Amino acid sequence: MVKRLGIVIIGSLNMDMVVRTSRAPEAGETLFGQAFALSPGGKGANQAVAAARLGAEVTMIGRVGKDGFGRELLEVMRHEGVHTQYIGQSETQATGVASIVVDEEGENRIIVVPGANLEMGREDIAALAPVISQAEMVVMQLETDLRMCEQAASMAYSYGIPVILNPAPARALNDELLQHVAYLTPNETEAGILSGMEVNSITDAGKAARILLQKGVANVIVTLGAKGALIVNDTGSQHIPGFPVQAVDTVAAGDSFNGALAYQLTSGKTLAEAVRFANAVGALAVGKHGAIPSLPQLAEVEQLLKESAGA
Repeated sequence: MVKRLGIVIIGSLNMDMVVRTSRAPEAGETLFGQAFALSPGGKGANQAVAAARLGAEVTMIGRVGKDGFGRELLEVMRHEGVHTQYIGQSETQATGVASIVVDEEGENRIIVVPGANLEMGREDIAALAPVISQAEMVVMQLETDLRMCEQAASMAYSYGIPVILNPAPARALNDELLQHVAYLTPNETEAGILSGMEVNSITDAGKAARILLQKGVANVIVTLGAKGALIVNDTGSQHIPGFPVQAVDTVAAGDSFNGALAYQLTSGKTLAEAVRFANAVGALAVGKHGAIPSLPQLAEVEQLLKESAGA
């Protein structure tokens, strides 16, 4: 019997440069910030650590530079228990970085310089077919080369491995890619871009999700921030409420949700159960500063779910 590798995350590893300020500056305006921090992140790394902290076996596929940021990211991933043997080191590109401005409402504005993340291409992922074929689930985002993502999704689909695609940063995607996705997890903005319609409400989210179902996605889960998430598939739609929380920093909120979703689905939970759990993980993440530092442990999530059930 083939030994499964658990969750395989294919994605980005970045060093986040986080500035905290009262509000985002206008064009041409200079503001004084309140704090600055370097924080390991990148959507792929965040999702990998999110799942690993909850107890999942996680293997990461990605690329960093041969520099200080790259060495630090590899050390962080190993410390978190993520298998790193498939994280390559570029000879020519620097480790990816993200410039993040967080205002006093906890909202963030992010500019990503992908660096080494974009170096991994179709041939590189094709060579890792033995890894993908042994996964229980493959999770991807869009901070890496899009053609590589398409190739990886096609490979996973051919092996019968379900794919979670977190379509962020938002960009147009072809139907062939979407047809290989078992679980698509856009936020409201991303759902609007992918469907070609404005999404300003839960009703709009449902309409956008149904457009994406017609493009071939099996399940669409639209994340709605504090309002929770909306599941839409061929059986209908279901709104899973969120958890009340005082947001201090929304960095990695979506990543924590996706890592938790993968953990729950590979643990045999129903989609509704998995989304409720992932909502709780996301709520805990926005209550703390940073990306990886904000990701909760399993005990914290179980406590929140217990308190919510008793309320």
